[in-house]
Formats: sequence, C-alpha cells, structure tokens
Amino acid sequence: MDRIRPGHILTAAVTLGVIGYALPYLFPDRIPGAVSVILYGTALMLAFAALLRGRLPDSCDVASPALRRRYTRELMLAMGAYVLVLFASVWLLKQVEEPALRALVALLPLPPIALALRAIVRYIRDTDEMQQRIELEAVCIATAFVSLLYMAGGFLQAAKVIDVPAASAMIWVFPLVCFSYGLAKIVVMRRYR
Repeated sequence: MDRIRPGHILTAAVTLGVIGYALPYLFPDRIPGAVSVILYGTALMLAFAALLRGRLPDSCDVASPALRRRYTRELMLAMGAYVLVLFASVWLLKQVEEPALRALVALLPLPPIALALRAIVRYIRDTDEMQQRIELEAVCIATAFVSLLYMAGGFLQAAKVIDVPAASAMIWVFPLVCFSYGLAKIVVMRRYR
C-alpha cells in the first residue's frame, strides 16, 4: 500500500479539528488559544491534502513505489516530530522568562520542518525529469503567488488599510506556500497530460 488514501488523511484532519475544539474546554487554564489555532490550521491543510489526493490521478506522480514510500515515511516522521515539538515549545514558552532561552525554545520547531523540507527535496531530486519539471513549475508558481500576496499585504499594512500582527503573517507564509503548491501542481500537471 504505497498510496495514502484520502479517507485516512480526512480522518486525521477531523481528529485534529476535534482536539483543537475540545482542548480549551478540557483544560481552560492550561492550553493557550494558539494551540487550537495551530490544530485548526493543520486540520484544514490535511483536509485540503485529502481533497488533492482524491482529485489527482495516479499518473501525476511517476515516482517508483519505493521512492514514494521513503518520501511518505520521512515526511510523516518529520511532521509528527514537528507537532510534538511545537506543543512542547508552546508549553515551555509559558515557563521560561530568560530572553535567550525563550528564543531557543521558540525555534525548537524549526529542525523538524527542516527535515520535512529535506524529504521534499530528496523526493524531487530522485524523480525523473518530467516529474521534476512539474514539481519545479508548481513550486515556482506557489512561491510567486505567496510572495505577491505577502507584498500586497505589506503595502496595505503600510497604508494603514489593514493591521495584521507580524507574528501571524510570518507563521502562515510556509503553510500558504504548501497550500498554493498543491493547487499549482494540479494546474501544471494538467498541461503535461
């Protein structure tokens, strides 16, 4: 079984959404609202991934089953570690006062994300030339789109039309790139069918 089924992804999305909803009620004084927001965001992205997985034909990915298994294993381990480290980081930030230590604790989730990015790069590097071209075009489109959105937001912020906290804007750039990449891959893939 080298194909992750949309139902499994959707089950994970619903589970995370329910946990995000229940945590503030179960632990009202211990769980910050940011944890629920992170869980909701992750649930939405997983739901989107399930939609993509169901809509993309098998022919959109010509990688060998062994390569897909390696990629899935590496990515899921990295993202699982990310979720655990993120919860630990959010909890530790409430306990630590020293600025240097707070900075270190705040950056704890970065190594698992770096491992996820490594898995993605290894996957793209090890696919054939056509798949590499599809992936490259999709990444380019997604990056250009998110950069344009971020710049537009910056201009609107400078003109005092909107007021978005910088932390919120910065944290959601990478997930937005991933989301846009999924959409761009569908568009690019259709051109090569």
